[in-house]
This record gives sequence, C-alpha cells and structure tokens, in this order.
Amino acid sequence: MIMTPVTGADAGRFGPFGGRYVPETLIPALDDLAAGWSQVSTDPAFQARLASLLRTYVGRPTPLHRTRRLVGPDAARIYLKREDLCHTGSHKLNNALGQALLARELGRDRLIAETGAGQHGVASATAAALLGMPCRVYMGSADMARQRLNVVRMELLGAEVVPVETGSRTLKEATNQAIREWMSSYRDTHYLIGSAVGPHPYPTIVRSLQSVIGTEARAQVLEAEGRLPDGLVACVGGGSNAIGLFSAFIDDHDVALTGVEAGGAGLEPGRHAASISRGRPGVLHGAASYLLQDGDGQIMGTHSLAAGLDYPGVGPEHSWLHDVGRASYLSVGDDAARAAFAALSLREGIIPALESAHAVAHAMEWAGRLGPESVLVVCLSGRGDKDVDSVPGGTT
Repeated sequence: MIMTPVTGADAGRFGPFGGRYVPETLIPALDDLAAGWSQVSTDPAFQARLASLLRTYVGRPTPLHRTRRLVGPDAARIYLKREDLCHTGSHKLNNALGQALLARELGRDRLIAETGAGQHGVASATAAALLGMPCRVYMGSADMARQRLNVVRMELLGAEVVPVETGSRTLKEATNQAIREWMSSYRDTHYLIGSAVGPHPYPTIVRSLQSVIGTEARAQVLEAEGRLPDGLVACVGGGSNAIGLFSAFIDDHDVALTGVEAGGAGLEPGRHAASISRGRPGVLHGAASYLLQDGDGQIMGTHSLAAGLDYPGVGPEHSWLHDVGRASYLSVGDDAARAAFAALSLREGIIPALESAHAVAHAMEWAGRLGPESVLVVCLSGRGDKDVDSVPGGTT
C-alpha cells in the first residue's frame, strides 16, 4: 500500500530535478540505503509491522473532517485531512517511524536528524525512544527560541538537541550540520531526513512513507462526497505533507493540486521562503530543485513566521510537478497565515500549526471563488500548540 515506488524515480530523477550531488564518501551509504529500501518495499513482514504501528501507535487512519463555519454557505466545502491528530501532533511520524525501522533493518543503531519547527525532531525522538535508539537532533538556535515547547519534548523523549549558531540559525544550517556529521558516522548512523528533499533515495522514501495521507484522503472524500475533490491544498517548505497528499491524485487531472509556500513579510529578497514562486533551479543539500539564490548562485536568506517553512529550497518532485504544470505553487504571507490560524481556532475549535495555517488561508480564499458545489481537501499537517508564543493574541 504505502510502499508503491515513485514512477520514474528509480534513478533518483524527476525530470531534471533530484539526483545525487554529494561527496564520493557518501555514495556507498546512499547505495546501501537505496538497496535496503528496495528490499523492505517488497517485504511483507516489514510492511505488516509498519502498518500495525501506524494503526496502533500513530493513530491512523486520521479522519477527514468537513468544516462547517470556516467559510460561508456560498463557498466551497472544505475538508481537513487531520494529520494534527497523529501521535506527536503532525504528519512527521509517518516518515520518521518508517525510516527508523529501515535503519534497524540496515544495522544502524543510532539516528541523527534536522528540524525547523521541531515536529520532525519530536517525531524522530519518538521513533528512537520506541525502538531503543539514541538520537541527536540539530536545530537552529533561532528556531529553538521560537519553538521551545518542541525542544522540551525532544529532550523528554531522550534526544540530544544540538543548537546550530551559524548563518540564519534556522533549518538550512541545521541540515548542513546534520550532513557534516553523517559524513563521518554513516557506518553506524542513519540520517533521518524529515522532508522530501536531499539526495536519492530520500525523496522517494519520504514520498512513499507519506503517501498514506493521500491514500486515506482519496478513499475518505469518495465516501463523503461520492466523487473526487476539485482541489487539494497543502503547505510546502520541503514539501513532505504536500507530496504525501498529492501522491494519490497525480493521475487525476481534474483535481487541481496547489502547494502554498511562505510569503513571509513580503516578496523582496530575504523576506520570504517562496522557493518555487521566486526561485530558480540549483543544487542544495544533495539534490537539484528550485532554490532561493542570488545571481552568483549563493543561497539567500529566508523568513517565515512558520519555522517549518523557513527553508530556501523545495523537494525535487515538487519542482518537477511545477515545471510540467501538474501542480501550482503560490505564496501566503505571515499576516494571512495569522488570520487563518485565528479563524480555524475560533470557528472550528481546531488550533492549527502555523505551517498548516498557510494552506488554510489559501483554501478559504479559493473556496470563496469556487462556490458551494465545489469541494476542497486541505492537509492540516500539524497542530498549533508549538506556535502559541509566535501568535501573541492569535485568537483574540
């Protein structure tokens, strides 16, 4: 079910995007990872164990909830795919648990991870605790300050949280540091990448593990509406929740796919994290994709109220979906995300992650243009407990 290989991605390419742009020393580790993934993808025992944990530990399937008061009666019907109800509070555990089990199969007894909003760090620490593995999580010190609750949660789960003080002190620098450590420790350590980014086979692995979101959502919306939705909406930083939702609908060309990036404080350089909307192709963290870079190819600074979207690149499959016209990508700014955060909290009793609030903001606007006979599905990728300090008076 969730192990279906990505069409055309066996060589790690999505059109011109993806691939491996890494030091030679990491090629054996990536080859070993690809071979291990290929093996467990067809191993009934591995699939059964993961499926059981997704059901009894993560809490899958997550429900598809129809909102009633989020938009007016003349707007499209909006359904939320409730990934915020997963154990740990986001979709991140789907991937972290699968990769941790894979690491065990490969004989790796230690995990390292990077995190921005902290949800992937919490998920990695959770999977490590469940399987009895030590875990180190790199996190930019700026993100640690604004996501302090998740730092506490990681430490309670036994993970070592390492602050990264270089550059903007956010997700890009945390990823840089995790890669540096992995280069010297890959023989006994698995690098648990949290989004659909990085060198092959990571985008394929993450997409496959997160495809459970789309598989469930497709069946659920068919049951609820008797037809497929008119559109899907998901926030995009690296893009794991979005590619997970999109995956079950890519061949359904009547279903519009929309990824929502962080418009931040404006679309001037350094004030946003809209990698597809405002970027151009390049190479970052081992793969080719759309990046925010200057004329000399140097990675530019980013900004977003949502730490999980504050990244200057995007997954290679999203870059390809954009270029072939199968998916659309746009940006939503900090103020609109705050307003959607407040609206969903007050009108539906659901406090969303600020990352997810970007998708909700666009869905509310889109629903008003479509009218009451249309149906939209939004991936509510996480809950907003972690963000209450970033939205002072957020629901007043």
